[in-house]
Amino acid sequence: MSELTAKLTISDGREYELPVHQGSLGYDAVDVQTLVKHKLFTFDPGFMSTASCRSEITYIDGDKGLLLHRGYPITDLAKNADYLEVAHLLLFGERPTPEEYKTFTQLVKKHTLVHEQISRFFHGFRRDSHPMAIMCGVSGALAAFYHDSLDINDIQHRELTAIRLLAKMPTLAAMCYKYSIGQPFMFPLNKLSYSGNFLHMMFATPCEPYEVNPVLERAMDRIFILHADHEQNASTSTVRTAASSGANPFACIAAGIASLWGPAHGGANEACINMLEEIGSIDRIPEYIARAKDKNDPFRLMGFGHRVYKNYDPRAKVMRQTCHEVLQELNVQNPIFEVAMELERIALTDSYFIERNLYPNVDFYSGIILKAIGIPTSMFTVIFALARTVGWIAHWKEMFKPGNMKIVRPRQLYVGQKERPFEAMNKD
Repeated sequence: MSELTAKLTISDGREYELPVHQGSLGYDAVDVQTLVKHKLFTFDPGFMSTASCRSEITYIDGDKGLLLHRGYPITDLAKNADYLEVAHLLLFGERPTPEEYKTFTQLVKKHTLVHEQISRFFHGFRRDSHPMAIMCGVSGALAAFYHDSLDINDIQHRELTAIRLLAKMPTLAAMCYKYSIGQPFMFPLNKLSYSGNFLHMMFATPCEPYEVNPVLERAMDRIFILHADHEQNASTSTVRTAASSGANPFACIAAGIASLWGPAHGGANEACINMLEEIGSIDRIPEYIARAKDKNDPFRLMGFGHRVYKNYDPRAKVMRQTCHEVLQELNVQNPIFEVAMELERIALTDSYFIERNLYPNVDFYSGIILKAIGIPTSMFTVIFALARTVGWIAHWKEMFKPGNMKIVRPRQLYVGQKERPFEAMNKD
């Protein structure tokens, strides 16, 4: 029982005392678990005011624009660490020592290959399938290839599966792309970094050597870091829900990928690029800005503002710098990048956007970077899933701590028909 309590008073005279839990940061949580004994539920569509679990992984303060992974600010991690260092932090709770980092990276590289039969599995999909459709199917099918580590109650099985998922997702993501354009799959090169290897598998061919551009490599690494975890979002909650039933980890990750596919979640950077292409040129921007300000116009600027952050998205600060570095490095001549930079200038100077905290978010900048690198918009959410996998795995692992595993079973406020008789139909 916590020291703080809350009193629930209902107008018909019923009163209930409820414990209040306090976390290390953030809001207090009123424990309503006992209300069901009194034939009462809470009503919270979208669970926007409900803490579904205890977690030590990620903390967000949307009002302050703060994102912490295991206590470390995301801006510090993006500037001073690489993706595998952040992955170790998320999975094990602490940043690795130099020796632990070396061992961890070697272990990940050991598992980058996928079973050879998986390459034939791809050919069951239409060539024009959306890469996310393929990613959903292939990630779930991993359970059929790696069934030697599916005992979720065995800690060694859980650790092996975590490493396998982290290592193989870039390989699968690149295979999705190669399959869609009719090019041969490229084997991973373990001498490269995690991000460098992904770029190699995406853009290399057997015909000629491919040199990884260090600017693009660092940009991709930052995209991975900035998308690695984001607390109890829709896809992470989906992974936890699937895991609560005892489902195998590959099925849980496939469920997370399916949830991420939604345009209101992982599809935001793709929607941003589509918007930039719709605007088309700088001279059309005033028209779209006017539409965005018009309450009666359904048009909305994609990539600006955030549901959680009421201040500047902390991930966007790093991504903005990276975006400009990539555009300068590649010197790409494309009208949509000119449109993007002008929209950015307006959003950072126009009082309408400033007063409403409609700053460019991480999706705005990451979409521009991926487009500049040469990655098609259909692959954006696949890359998001690749990056987010380590966060999903961290939350999946956390559920096996004592007292954390409880099957998810939300309640409902039933508003349908009351009980009524059903009589046999006269079919003559």
